[in-house]
Amino acid sequence: MAGPVDPNLVKKVLIANRGEIAVRIARACRELGIRSVAIYSEADRYSLHVKKSDEAHCVGSDPLQGYLNPHTIVNLAVETGCDALHPGYGFLSENAELAKVCAERGIKFIGPSAEVIHMMGDKTEARTSAIRAGVPVTPGTEGNLSGIDEAVEFAGKIGYPVMLKATSGGGGRGIRRCNDEKELRQNYDRVISEATKAFGRADVFMEKCIVNPRHIEVQVLADSLGNTIHLFERDCSIQRRNQKLIELAPSPQLTPDQRKYIGELAVKVAKEVNYENAGTVEFLLDHDGSFYFMEMNTRVQVEHTITEQITGVDIVKEQIRVASGLPLRYKQEDVTYQGFCAQFRINAEDPKNGFLPSFGRISRYYSAGGPGVRTDAAMYSGYTIPPYYDSMCAKLIVWALTWEELLERSERALGDMQIYGIRTTIPYYQEILQHPEFRAADFNTGFVEKHPELVHYSVKRRPESLVAAIAAAVAAQAGI
Repeated sequence: MAGPVDPNLVKKVLIANRGEIAVRIARACRELGIRSVAIYSEADRYSLHVKKSDEAHCVGSDPLQGYLNPHTIVNLAVETGCDALHPGYGFLSENAELAKVCAERGIKFIGPSAEVIHMMGDKTEARTSAIRAGVPVTPGTEGNLSGIDEAVEFAGKIGYPVMLKATSGGGGRGIRRCNDEKELRQNYDRVISEATKAFGRADVFMEKCIVNPRHIEVQVLADSLGNTIHLFERDCSIQRRNQKLIELAPSPQLTPDQRKYIGELAVKVAKEVNYENAGTVEFLLDHDGSFYFMEMNTRVQVEHTITEQITGVDIVKEQIRVASGLPLRYKQEDVTYQGFCAQFRINAEDPKNGFLPSFGRISRYYSAGGPGVRTDAAMYSGYTIPPYYDSMCAKLIVWALTWEELLERSERALGDMQIYGIRTTIPYYQEILQHPEFRAADFNTGFVEKHPELVHYSVKRRPESLVAAIAAAVAAQAGI
């Protein structure tokens, strides 16, 4: 292992997560000369993040509870001699209690403070913070709704359609679009129930629905010395049921002036709440060119990869440096970007069968490679994808100098990636890449819903992809 880049860095990190993000964090630790500790449930005993970390400890037989108990995880961090904890994304990554317990036990939390997590995790408080910073927000309630009667009255004032949102929501959960009063009454109790089950709070608020906007988010980094920068934006408009599928950086739909403007807005939000570490400020871009603050994610994002590829900034390493009390290595004027990058979330789902999860044993796996291609995954040939977690099994990241070259390289890379034993979303993405609207960078959050025909794919593979598929099939039959 290489020696530490800086003696002031933390020395040992517990990774409070699983899957590809845990592998990603372990790799960053190794490059920095920091020891890493993985946690796993019995269902994850053979997961790749267990193999890639310096140590690994089982947190129980239950596939979920071991990842969700902040006290158990922090106790393990203390017992194993860790001085820091990285929460990754999902699970407890935006749980203020985990950050609080870390602080109480003398463990550095690689993320913002518990107070900021709580503030920005409450969507109504986050809206208020954005307003104080002078950042535009969508018309909506000032606080939480008291009941269905207030919801109906407010919707009548701002006009339909409206969005009901769980105050503590995230990840596309606890959100319902209501096109009229009937749908509002039908969905109100559903959102309350979903919010209570998913987030432990029954609070909901309402916003005016921006119909088919573009979903644009900005990566920010901030240290404990007051330095705050942005790393440009990502376009996450290709999504299904509020779940992102394909992310792009930078957005091929923004002008240079829009790019500068939205970056400045994101920094304003971060500075308003004294943000520290990596975070993402999310916006909706309306058809008239108006940007509206939506929320702030107080953690590393699944799609941080594409920002890394266009800027050359290792976001996870910066997270660790900031948590160690070190300053950012970059000023805003130092950060530039080059080319375009796309991330394809390779989900273990069957698009032809309503995107039904397709968990099971991977009999054979061939990763994509070549110039400009990066694969972040936690699977391998012979690995069994457990049915207890998110369906994403890999992230294919493709970079190219121009938008046109990105399209061509992405087609090639998707064709190169071969996963046998389960169904995946790869053919669906190949179909999207061939659609004229996507190729012309003319799309919004309604793209998937607008084109249901893409599910019934019949992709014409390129010759080299066909040859690779035939060769793989022959090898499989021969037992090679």
